[in-house]
Amino acid sequence: MNGIQLLATGPAHWDHASPSDWAEVSATFPLFSGISKRRLRKLARRATFAEYGAGDIVIQKRNPGDSLYVILAGSAKALGKPASRSLRIGDYFGELSLLDDTPRSATVIATTELQVMKLPRKAFLGLAHDPEIALKMLRTLGSQIRRLEAQPAVPQQESHSHGSSARLPQVGARRLALLDLADS
Repeated sequence: MNGIQLLATGPAHWDHASPSDWAEVSATFPLFSGISKRRLRKLARRATFAEYGAGDIVIQKRNPGDSLYVILAGSAKALGKPASRSLRIGDYFGELSLLDDTPRSATVIATTELQVMKLPRKAFLGLAHDPEIALKMLRTLGSQIRRLEAQPAVPQQESHSHGSSARLPQVGARRLALLDLADS
């Protein structure tokens, strides 16, 4: 049974897959496309696999990050400021805290039964040194920033520094929202 057939058979069989099966599945995801099957098998051997029920917290905001999560089946929602984002098969999350060694910036909750592959920090950082992978992650992060910038500005509270009640311009408010998202 190859990895794609494994996913099609449903959650009852996902945890019986071999590294070769997961290499087949991973190769279909945009993040891993173009990576040799040999390298994907090696990654799968270093990964752990987990299952979450609908409503389960997968990662918690402000907790330390130790793994990159790749969704193998199911869906989840990343709850962050100023907006949430839906995640589905092939999407990944948890990369920010691994890249900058800061706590998690969002809480991710399973919205359906969810199966994930967890790549530990060391395996992820080794993968991130691949220029093609790094560029794919940068493009994904860039599109997330553009999506956030396209949202209407969040009204800012009045500034109380130096007794001033001036409001920030729209562009400044968006940038502050992005900085707040990165800091949270």
